Amino acid sequence: MADPEEIPPWNRSRTSLRSQLARSSPSRLAIPPALRPSPSLSNLRVHSYTSGLSTVTAAPTVISQPPLNPALDSTASSVVNLDLNEGILIQDTDAETDIVDSEEITVMGIVNATDEASKKSLRDQLRRTLSNKQLPDLIPSRASRKGKDIAIHDIAPEQGSRYLPREYFILTDAGKPVFTSRPGGEDSENMTSMIGLMQALISVFFDDGDKIKCINAGNTRITFALRPPLYYVCASSWGEPESVTRSHLEYLHLQILSIVTAAQLRRAFERRTNFDLRRLLNGAETFLDSLLSRLAFDLAMATSSLHCLRLEAGVRKRVADALVPSSKMKDILYVVLVARGRVISLVRPRKHSIHPADIHILLNTIHAPSILNSPASASWIPVCLPKFNPSGFVNAYISFPRKDDGFEVEQARSSDMTIEQEGATVAVPPRYKSHALDSGIGLVCISGGGDFEAIRNWCDSVTERMESDGTLDIIVDAFRSGQTEYSVAELGIPGLRHFLYKSRSQVQITCPTFEDPYDDIDEHRRLITLYQILYDAIHAKSGQEAPLKLQYLRTEKESVMGWITQPFELYVALSPRLPKSAAVGAANAVARWVKKEESRLFLRDAPVF
Repeated sequence: MADPEEIPPWNRSRTSLRSQLARSSPSRLAIPPALRPSPSLSNLRVHSYTSGLSTVTAAPTVISQPPLNPALDSTASSVVNLDLNEGILIQDTDAETDIVDSEEITVMGIVNATDEASKKSLRDQLRRTLSNKQLPDLIPSRASRKGKDIAIHDIAPEQGSRYLPREYFILTDAGKPVFTSRPGGEDSENMTSMIGLMQALISVFFDDGDKIKCINAGNTRITFALRPPLYYVCASSWGEPESVTRSHLEYLHLQILSIVTAAQLRRAFERRTNFDLRRLLNGAETFLDSLLSRLAFDLAMATSSLHCLRLEAGVRKRVADALVPSSKMKDILYVVLVARGRVISLVRPRKHSIHPADIHILLNTIHAPSILNSPASASWIPVCLPKFNPSGFVNAYISFPRKDDGFEVEQARSSDMTIEQEGATVAVPPRYKSHALDSGIGLVCISGGGDFEAIRNWCDSVTERMESDGTLDIIVDAFRSGQTEYSVAELGIPGLRHFLYKSRSQVQITCPTFEDPYDDIDEHRRLITLYQILYDAIHAKSGQEAPLKLQYLRTEKESVMGWITQPFELYVALSPRLPKSAAVGAANAVARWVKKEESRLFLRDAPVF
């Protein structure tokens, strides 16, 4: 076997296993506090909140977002907070992730006199806009909607034009660009001007002792997340709630912290306030690009949970038994086997859970092209798990026992799609696939120590064991026979088109494949946006007065319903012709089916060491 590739760490500092565990997340699922509304001035163009206060200028309604359509029917009811049981994963209770110790924000001044004059002019214009009672009718008022929340055109598909790519920007508090998703990079003249404008917008509110939250400009929302010394900005016209793009910015922050720890960031910018972070992140842009691709469609990331591979319970148990390290392996923290980007099994220390966000950052990292496409048999990389310990690195040993199985099978299926047309065989282009395919079966071992040789030898023995007893072959056969996915037709529920089920105790989700009409990219995005609107309303993430127990919306194409109970959350898409009573019945039928299949759908009772 070839020697593993050792990737040079961004920093050689290490954190011992003992200190890692001492600062790790709690072993039990965190009990959510009483959910409270966050400030959101949805009927103003500029949204902000004062540091240290939680002030809402305009009273929000209980529905998360301005409804999408005057023709959209909506029903909601309230819910109280619920207790959760112990599990493998930690329940995410915070919409925002504050990794940096201090919340104090410093906005660097702009030296150039011309820029300073432009900044002053911008401040004056924004203040006039906020103080003007007669706001331009860019965003209809709640009263003009007569109680209806979101206009249908905000989420209706307009082939090729409705869903323009979201744009993401990262800059330092000194106004230096760090990353942008816009083609052309952060070095173009236009981008430099835009970064300067963003910094000026932030400074307008900072000078008034406030922090900008978002700006609504017609159908576009610009969301800000301030994590000194870095600022994150997203511009989107997809019609999703503000909490969605804010969570995307939080994931970007976590991905950067996985490369450069919070302690390193503080030290670098304390020494030099105009430090150019791109030098430390050189070569890491692919991690950020792939993360943004996942965020667009990954429902597990959107719900702060984990999506496990559907597999027979007996096979999953064989995998888990093989992953348990021996007593001689003192520094191992977590061992994970993944396939197609989904977790098969996870082994962890006794009384220590892992946060879903750390797993998503880890999955995104190991499937980066520089690692996945490496000719080496295995890779060593230092990685920071921000929810575990944002100030130190751990070591990740990554190998792919079956690197190409899943990808080759999918390609073969797509190439077989042909039809007969006027006596000739015509190839049919494959329909849109909901997630980028992460090929192969990967083994990841996270350790707090530096005994690389011992870790590699142990991982090789795990791979040999799963090869010899046929476990890997069983997993590959499950791919080829389609057992790892399921169709909504398998449930046999009339009118049901799709659903998303989240087990609250397991902090895991399951959903069927996206079939007609949702295998079309625009329809898929539209359905995900509807799910996000329901999730936002039920959890009161965008300034609502209270969380909800049930939310029902009806569009011209389908009806969707979100429902939260003590054991689960459920989001269903149904035929618009079904009455509300039938929607409730379908939801109950889905919950019963998932309960019957949960041993195959969820990772339960994973071993500890």
